Amino acid sequence: MGKLFEDTARRFHDYVMPTYKPQVMFVRGRNARLWDDDGNEYLDFAAGIAVCSLGHCNERVAAAVSEQSRKLVHVSNLFMNELMPRLAEKLVTESGMGGKVFFCNSGAEANEGMIKLARKYGNATGRNEIISMVNSFHGRTLATLAATGRKKYRQGFEPETPGFKQVPFNDFAALKAAVTPQTCGIMLEMVQGEGGIYPADPGYLKAVRALCDEKDILMLCDEVQCGMGRLGTRFAFQKFGVVPDAVSMAKAIANGFPMGALMAGAKFGDVLTAGMHASTFGGTPLACAAALAVQEAFDRDGVLENCEREGEFLRRELTKFAGKYDFVQCVRGMGLMIGLVLDRPAAPLAGLLMRDRMVALTAGETVLRLVPPLTITHEDSELAVRKIGAALEKFAAEV
Repeated sequence: MGKLFEDTARRFHDYVMPTYKPQVMFVRGRNARLWDDDGNEYLDFAAGIAVCSLGHCNERVAAAVSEQSRKLVHVSNLFMNELMPRLAEKLVTESGMGGKVFFCNSGAEANEGMIKLARKYGNATGRNEIISMVNSFHGRTLATLAATGRKKYRQGFEPETPGFKQVPFNDFAALKAAVTPQTCGIMLEMVQGEGGIYPADPGYLKAVRALCDEKDILMLCDEVQCGMGRLGTRFAFQKFGVVPDAVSMAKAIANGFPMGALMAGAKFGDVLTAGMHASTFGGTPLACAAALAVQEAFDRDGVLENCEREGEFLRRELTKFAGKYDFVQCVRGMGLMIGLVLDRPAAPLAGLLMRDRMVALTAGETVLRLVPPLTITHEDSELAVRKIGAALEKFAAEV
């Protein structure tokens, strides 16, 4: 480690709250490659936690941000800017949902807005309870923590925000039994990310959709991690043949520029009116320019097709390791949201990959999570398989 790292690490320790413990400092990126302060090159299969879906320093996004930064950055939502409604129109049109969009800055904010939407609609008839799923993850704010189905994230922040309860994912009988006259929303991920890369069962989702229609309950889809092309379709719900009532987005929506969005279907687009919800930085011209560039890449650069193709290759090749090592249980996921499932903690395996200069994540303690840029080349996919194979061999020797 050089002097730049040492100086930065000292300042980090002295002045930054210790909510993270980074051990490596990256100074440059390009598509699926990162370089640290010593010039070492890494293969990136984390993409900033499923954020940089077009890769690092994508030319289309960089050009859009650069150009817009010289025109207009921020005026607040007290005034219109021309890019926000253009982006909203694109999202609504491509989703097939009808409705309208609210822009914010992060996934947690988008989910907070979705919760408020459901409660505003439900409270008109005395309903304000939301059912979410075990192993879900919806954010770190107090309300989204209460919706999150992993109690470890809530510990130390009691009392918990009331009005939420969890049921097992993909268990329709449990969900139906949990619905009460106070239920206004059912909140779920099409593929659970932090919980361990668990895809929803298509039949389960269709049953949830029918239940929501029957009971006038909002079906709330958290696509913060699994959306924006990650599964091979622009919106994750499009992979399953259901249309939710509201969708939250963030992470990859602007390829690393901080942005979130809540999209409500036609029936619910006017539930939140002037003064009921707000965001100072939501939908700035700069953020919208970045997000429109992402949409343009989906339209013109074959991003979704590449996601399907490389995702299929990676899942097929990684499944071979399940037959080779008894501690590798299976491969889960869709598109380029892939989990290599172990029977023991996956953090040591991620550590071995990092030593071989490949960045990967964990999920649900025992899952190696792979969420590379959707623009990954086939050569990089093959390299990733080789690196994972070598790491598994070392992991087997150590365990």
